[in-house]
Amino acid sequence: MRTYRMLTLSAAALAGTLWLAACASHLPPDAARRAEAASEATPDTPLSAAQRLQWLDRVTWGAHDDVDQHLQRLGLQRWLNEQLAPPQPPQLPADAQQRIAGLEISQRSMADIQRDVAAQRLAARQATDAGQGDGEGARLRQEVQRHLNQLAAQAQQRQVLRALYSPAQLQEQMTWFWMNHFNVSTRKGETRLWIGDYEEQAIRPHALGNFRTLLEASMRHPAMLLYLDNASNAKGRINENYARELLELHTMGVGSGYTQADVQAMAHVLTGVGLSTRDADAAPPRMAPALQADYRRQGFFEFNPSRHDYAPQVLLGQPLRAKGMAAVDEALDRIVASPATAQFIARKLALFFISDNPPPALVQRTAGAFSRSHGDIAATLRSLLTAPEALAQHGQRFKDPMHYVLGAVRLGYGERVASDVRPVIGWINRLGQPIYGHETPDGYPPSQSDWASSGQMAARFDVARQIATRSAVLFRTDPQAPLAQPPYPHLAQRATVQARLAQWSAASREALAQARNAPDWNTYFLSAPEMMVR
Repeated sequence: MRTYRMLTLSAAALAGTLWLAACASHLPPDAARRAEAASEATPDTPLSAAQRLQWLDRVTWGAHDDVDQHLQRLGLQRWLNEQLAPPQPPQLPADAQQRIAGLEISQRSMADIQRDVAAQRLAARQATDAGQGDGEGARLRQEVQRHLNQLAAQAQQRQVLRALYSPAQLQEQMTWFWMNHFNVSTRKGETRLWIGDYEEQAIRPHALGNFRTLLEASMRHPAMLLYLDNASNAKGRINENYARELLELHTMGVGSGYTQADVQAMAHVLTGVGLSTRDADAAPPRMAPALQADYRRQGFFEFNPSRHDYAPQVLLGQPLRAKGMAAVDEALDRIVASPATAQFIARKLALFFISDNPPPALVQRTAGAFSRSHGDIAATLRSLLTAPEALAQHGQRFKDPMHYVLGAVRLGYGERVASDVRPVIGWINRLGQPIYGHETPDGYPPSQSDWASSGQMAARFDVARQIATRSAVLFRTDPQAPLAQPPYPHLAQRATVQARLAQWSAASREALAQARNAPDWNTYFLSAPEMMVR
């Protein structure tokens, strides 16, 4: 693809407005709170429309007029503080919240859902054993699959509704980021059953919290334990899958200094870390009396000491002193405290927010914030987002399909809540990034080279045309009803669109001038090279 002309912003022009916010992450907690209070009392330097778009493109799932006006009302410092520590739970528009509340995964506990699916499976097996495999047994097996697909689809819908309409946009981006970082795929085994709960209980609550807490929450969840096979990791039957990915993909990264011996040691430490689907009040499994004190059960998570290898282990060059579940905690503490983990997470965040080739100084500064704050994600993000190098690098992050589609829908409709977000999910699927659908544990790649092929660009033009001419399907409650007219608002009437056009190339503006009507104009606008980057 051709080189995109980036918006050039002066870091110096923003330095005054960001100084207190940038320093807050380096101060003790009380000093940080005083700095935040002082920042709220200090008037912001007014931002130009282009500068506001830079922040909105980076921190949110896509700029639109309503969120731009909110940024103008608050000023940058208060707005950024709000994004880094949003009120919980975020207050979505009533229609969006109502749609989320109506989903089975929102109405019922995970224990009830799991129990129902287990009962469905049992009924299917019993019907098959009774000689009904080609009739009733087959129907019941199909019903199990339909229910699992429905649960996964509801999780996708909930994720898209929140990404489109939550005021806590940075939390939504970071939930997506960590779901991709700690990737599990609905294309493996039982993951469809657990994926919504994994996002809701393990990832979302910690998306702006502490990395060590987030790592452990991911480790303890059935989705991860099943996806990377640690549920079957036991003394005498060692499975290294999760241990390897924990070091390679979740924390330290390839080439950071850990060895195959460290992977093996971590696999032994993680023996017995698994799950239990027994009722919460069920008795613990039978085990030797000497091991009973080490047994742990919390929700579906279970540490079974009879499956644990208590042999001494050496990890990252030092022996582990603790035993049992305490050894797991000690190992996670040591891994998270490693400078390699700070570097790995800092670089991955910079790749996600800034560019394919983030400046080394920016990565180093971000890693320093991660280490000083002991893995505080909000403090790490504050350092990254307010760094001079980051402020000077707008328009260099190529949009993946998720950012492209959600950004287009937000731009067109703002806070008008869709009656049905399944077309949005379909457009994302069309571009090759199905939500929770990446099969391997490395997650979806972030680089432009992964998303800028000629086939992808042709597909994006088709999706742009669909959004421009048929996006009224988002607001149609009856699939048989005719589409409302006009099918899509004229984007040229949006203030944020006009602000973008002022920065675009003459070639792109000339192409827009050739549009014969509003749908054509919208299609050309959404297909423009400048709309492929943020």
